[in-house]
Amino acid sequence: MIQTAPDTAIGQSNPVAIGFFFAFIGVTFAITYWAARRTRTTDQFYAAGRSISAGQNGWALAGDYMSAASFLGIAGLVSTTGFDGLIYSTGWLVGWPVVLFLIAEPLRNLGRYTFADVVALHRRQRPVRIAAAIGTLATVIFYLIAQMVGAGGLIKLMFGLSYEAAIVIVGSVMILYVLVGGMIATTWVQIVKAVLLLGGAFLLALLVLARFGMNPAALFAAAAERYGAGVLSPGQQVSNPLDAISLGMALMFGTAGLPHILMRFFTVPDAKAARTSVFYATGLIGTFYLLTFVLGFGAMVLVGPETIRAVDRGGNMAAPLLAEVLGGTPFLGFIAAVAFATILAVVAGLTLSGAAALSHDLWVNVVRGGHAGAEEELRIARAATVLLGIVAVALGITFKGQNVAFMVSLAFAIAASGNFPALCLAVFWRKATTTGLLASMVLGTVTTLVLIYLSPTIQIDILGRPAAWFPLKNPALITIPLSFVAGVIGSLATQKSARSELDSFPARERRMLRGEG
Repeated sequence: MIQTAPDTAIGQSNPVAIGFFFAFIGVTFAITYWAARRTRTTDQFYAAGRSISAGQNGWALAGDYMSAASFLGIAGLVSTTGFDGLIYSTGWLVGWPVVLFLIAEPLRNLGRYTFADVVALHRRQRPVRIAAAIGTLATVIFYLIAQMVGAGGLIKLMFGLSYEAAIVIVGSVMILYVLVGGMIATTWVQIVKAVLLLGGAFLLALLVLARFGMNPAALFAAAAERYGAGVLSPGQQVSNPLDAISLGMALMFGTAGLPHILMRFFTVPDAKAARTSVFYATGLIGTFYLLTFVLGFGAMVLVGPETIRAVDRGGNMAAPLLAEVLGGTPFLGFIAAVAFATILAVVAGLTLSGAAALSHDLWVNVVRGGHAGAEEELRIARAATVLLGIVAVALGITFKGQNVAFMVSLAFAIAASGNFPALCLAVFWRKATTTGLLASMVLGTVTTLVLIYLSPTIQIDILGRPAAWFPLKNPALITIPLSFVAGVIGSLATQKSARSELDSFPARERRMLRGEG
C-alpha cells in the first residue's frame, strides 16, 4: 500500500498536470489528423513513406527510446541507491555505438519494414519469420506491460483518477495514434515528446544545480556528507561482478535488438540518413542520461530517500517530487504531464512494431505466402493495432500493483539474446543458414525466459522464496553467447542442404553495402 507523504500534492488531483495533459493530447491529436491524410499505403503506415529526415529520425529515435523507465526509473534508482543507478544510464547509452557501426546501415539497405525482413532475406521465409515474429512480440508485450502499469500508477498518483481508468485512457489514445496516423503520427508524437522530455529534464537539472552554485561536484559532496561516501561508490545495488557484466550486456546488446527501435531505420530515405540519425539520437540520449544523474542526486539531497520511498516504494516519483520542491505544484504538474507524454510515445512505437510483426511477417508472409495485396495488408495491420491495444489494456489491469521492474530487463534480455545474435549472423556471416538462425532465435528466447524465471528476480523478489536455481538476476551473460553458438553450430551442420542460401551471400552483401536491389 502506497503511503503518500503529507507535504506533497502527489496523489491529489493536479489542475496544472491535467491542463498540460490535455494540451499534449490536443497537439498530438492535431498531428494524428494531419498524418491520417498522408497515410494511405502500407509504406506510409509502416515506414512513413521513407520521408523522415535524418534529424527528424534522430529526435524520434530519442523519443522512442527514452521511456518512463529512463526518466522516472533511473532518477529514482540514483536517489535511493546512489552511484549504481549509473549502470542503467551507461548500459542503455553504450548500446547506441553498436547500433551506429553494426546495425543501422545494413538494416536500412536489406529490409523493408521489420527486422524479420533482414533475417529472412534469401532464406526460407515461413520458419524464419515465425521465429522472428515470436521474439518481436515477446519483447513488445513485456515492454508494453511495464509501460502500461507505469502509466496507470503515474496517472493515479498525479491526476487522482482510478488505476483502471488511467489504463483505458492510455490504451485508447495509443490505439488512435497508430490506427489513424501510422508511422507518420507516431514519429511526430515521439519528436514532440523528446523535446518536452529533454526540455523538462534540462530545466529541472538547472534548478538543482542552481542550489549548489552550478557545481555538480558540490551536489555530489552534499550527498556524500548527508548519506555517507558509499553513495558515490559502486556496489550498493549490484555487488556481484558477474551480475554487473550480465546486466550491462543485456542493456547494451538489447538496444540493438529492440524491434521498435530497429523499425525506425526504415523511415529514412537511405542508409546515410539512417546512420546520421543514430548519431543525432546518441547525442540527445547521452545528454538526457547525464541529466538524470543530476536529477537523482538532486532528489537524494533535496527530497530525501525516505520521503521518496514513502510515496512510491520503487522510487519512481523522485523526479516529480524534486520538481515540486523546486517549483511548487505548477512545476510538478508540468513534469507529471511530461512523464505521461513519455509513456504515450513509447507505447505507440511498441504497438506499431507489434502490429507490423502480426500483419507483415505473420499474415502476409506466412499465412498468405507473400501474396496479400497492399489494401489487405493495411487492413490487417490496423486490426492488429486494435488487438494489441486491447491486449495491452488487459495486461496492464491484470498486473495492477505488481512489481514489474523485471519486465523491462526481460524485454532487453530477449532482444539481446533472441534478436541481436541472429541479426548479426544473418547480416555478416556468409555461412548462416535458415536452420542456424532458427536455432539462434529459438534457443536465445527460450533460455532467456527459463533462466529469468529461475533467477533471484523472480524466485526471491517476486515469489518470496529463500533461494533461486540460477544465481544471476539477468541471464544475458549466458544466453547471448549460447545464442551465437547455436546459430553457428546449426549453420555449419546444414551447409550442404542450404547451398542456394550460401550462394546468395554476394548479392546480399552488395545490397547491404551499396543499397542495390
